[in-house]
Amino acid sequence: MDAVRVVAEPRRRAILWLIWDEELSAGEIAERFDVTFGAVSQHLKVLRDAGLVTLRQEGRKRYYRADRDAMGPLATYLQTMWADRLDALAELAEQAERAGSTEDPERAARARQADPRA
Repeated sequence: MDAVRVVAEPRRRAILWLIWDEELSAGEIAERFDVTFGAVSQHLKVLRDAGLVTLRQEGRKRYYRADRDAMGPLATYLQTMWADRLDALAELAEQAERAGSTEDPERAARARQADPRA
């Protein structure tokens, strides 16, 4: 499977985001998701087979880190995408603060996306 198809899956992108700047064990990664360890393990295998992560084994534990060098231009795309989303979230939070709203900015963004009039 090519790298673009691999990262098209949202959970795999989320895993890459977690291990972008730090190495985490498979268990530490799995703790961050509301799915089974086996499901996360399968995603990690797909990422590893695509050459998008590095694996270091220490005893019985496996540690993963995003291999940005191997990703080439895809790494730049992912960084830009994540930065844009964080910027948009920050803007929503600022708008909510200016409006005196206590509404969750992420929830408001999802509601706007679901609104066909938006």
